[in-house]
Amino acid sequence: MSAVRPVIGYAGMTHLGLNSAVAAAEKGFRVACFDPNPKLIGQLAAGVLPVVEPALPELLKKNAESIEFTAAAAGLSRCDLVYVAPDVATDDTGRSDLTAIEGILAAVTPALKRDAATVILSQVPPGFTRAHAKQGQALYYQVETLIFGRAVERALHPERFIVGCADPAEPLPRAFLAFLESFGCQILPMRYESAELAKIAINCCLVASLSTANTLAELCEGIGAVWSEIVPALRLDQRIGPFSYLNAGLGIAGGNLERDLATVLRLSEAIGSDAAVVKTWIANSAHRKDWALRTLHDTVLSRGRDPLIAVLGLAYKENTASTKNSPSFALIRHLGPFRLRVFDPVVPAVEAPHPNALTSTSALDACAGADALVVMTPWPAFRTLKPSDIAERLAGKIVIDPYAVLDGKACRDAGLIYRTLGSGAEEIH
Repeated sequence: MSAVRPVIGYAGMTHLGLNSAVAAAEKGFRVACFDPNPKLIGQLAAGVLPVVEPALPELLKKNAESIEFTAAAAGLSRCDLVYVAPDVATDDTGRSDLTAIEGILAAVTPALKRDAATVILSQVPPGFTRAHAKQGQALYYQVETLIFGRAVERALHPERFIVGCADPAEPLPRAFLAFLESFGCQILPMRYESAELAKIAINCCLVASLSTANTLAELCEGIGAVWSEIVPALRLDQRIGPFSYLNAGLGIAGGNLERDLATVLRLSEAIGSDAAVVKTWIANSAHRKDWALRTLHDTVLSRGRDPLIAVLGLAYKENTASTKNSPSFALIRHLGPFRLRVFDPVVPAVEAPHPNALTSTSALDACAGADALVVMTPWPAFRTLKPSDIAERLAGKIVIDPYAVLDGKACRDAGLIYRTLGSGAEEIH
């Protein structure tokens, strides 16, 4: 291969494709970005982003001369390697809608030069890549590492590359290999179906850890133990490790984990294997998702008044505008009869699924006159709130903070009644 670096193409300018393309440009590659939506392409060319991600606007501006946006698939004709990377939406059952990726694959394939390699980066069910492989085509599947709120970081610093191949014993195309090697991490070639299932396996392990943490955190709440005191001991166990997914949470959210569990259930049913543990994880998630509602009911809603509830956070997690399966939305849907004041740094209050949610200009403004505060998204900005300032504005004393965003001791010192996951409850008189 010549010393000239390969040109990298990305097809599908939603969350995955856009962040991956900007990361490739940051690594020093020239990048061509295609999407069939001309309006979206026009916005991106003008620097207007459809997603919220830390560092993305800055890196797009920094690398603008290396990135070309186009609404014509022919714009990818000079690329040596093309990633097909539209986001794959899921329905309420966790089933993937593959329409977008099917359409982009059909549009892109005829436009590529003969020796270009095509890589499916979008998450697809096992069997998808092989079903779309054609004789003589260099088609691969690569496991994406996207995490909303950390998309740029993950794209720039992957732990490893998992690559699905028609024949993993065959060497990767030179342009593909050169691109992957520029990231300096291990490359794991395997057959298509193994790579497709590897992504699901990773997420199943994460769900297993989360389910374990949530189950034991709930025990802590009932017996007087504190889960946050136990977690450091687990991280020091070599069989578990320092990076384990051990924080208690409000079930699984965002869509991707739910999709993978649904896929495992469908595949298991099709081949007659036992997936009862997956059904248990799903049930555990649903149970823990209602923790905030149960706690709010016990402390405020059941006490015979017309309370005003302040809700901080609408996004399903910090540093993203996504509300897919948001725990906050799940809570708010049950609060229709009650008055709400809501605030999120990114998601507009009008998106809250509540007929009369009042918009607030800041987190502290949302607290004004409220009988209870519920922190439903662990935004970094919320961690800087002083409990004494919150106490001054609240009419009541209840603070429900599942993710321990606030300083619990400082809340209690300010006279607030503080509830968090994995810790015993205080008495309310």
